[in-house]
Amino acid sequence: MPRVIALYRHPVKGFTPELRDELLIQPDGRVAGDRVLAFRFADAATPEDRDGLDYWPKSQGLALESFPTLSQLRLSYDDAAQRVRILREGAILVDAALDDAGRRALSDAVTGFVMESAEAKRLRRPGRLPIVLVGDGARSRFQDRARGYVSVHSTASVNALGGALEQEIDDRRFRSNVVIDGVDAWEELDWTGRVRIGEVSFSAAGPIVRCLATHANPDTGIRDARVLTTLTSRIGQEEPTLGRLLLLDGVSGGMDDHGRGGVIRVGDEVLVG
Repeated sequence: MPRVIALYRHPVKGFTPELRDELLIQPDGRVAGDRVLAFRFADAATPEDRDGLDYWPKSQGLALESFPTLSQLRLSYDDAAQRVRILREGAILVDAALDDAGRRALSDAVTGFVMESAEAKRLRRPGRLPIVLVGDGARSRFQDRARGYVSVHSTASVNALGGALEQEIDDRRFRSNVVIDGVDAWEELDWTGRVRIGEVSFSAAGPIVRCLATHANPDTGIRDARVLTTLTSRIGQEEPTLGRLLLLDGVSGGMDDHGRGGVIRVGDEVLVG
């Protein structure tokens, strides 16, 4: 029987995940506390300028695709206190609340880190500095897509990819919310119809086409695995795909749509069909 073996949320877009015992799926189909903050480039559109749209293209701010060294940082978020802590090599780089002073401290610390990294020249490009921490810390609005999805992949698929690469591959490269075991490699790509995880019912949506962020080692930030070309050339996919999206039942895609959310937990059974 397929089961959930790991759950993740990513409080700040483009930064390291938090491993969780459970995730709250909101009525809009998004994970509570996931992508509720982002570091925006100076010349990017503000969330308000985007007419309240709840998605955020990677090009608007810091993201692993262009700034893989961010993988070296360890980030945690206290929802109740609205406080972000970022560690570097086990030491606190910054720990601050989401008030004006705290946001400046967080932006300054992250800017300093990136400016010391191999990606410094990318941050120096015109219009990027100063970066600004945006988001209210509660609303999950910095997704790559306008619709509220939960992402899932299997350990079998990751292990099959690792076999093709002839190296061990960490689940965190793929930034999924849900990792499952008990299915064959690539089986999740063939799911159709209803997918139930614990008490929450979803519909199987599209497969996830991957980006260059997956090449970065989730601890060092070094691009040490040619994931995209391996998926297409050695695995034989038309597009580099791993994992799929799940749409909460009752959410058809409009901004005001709501379904029946709930809590999913490590150990929950996964029922397909």
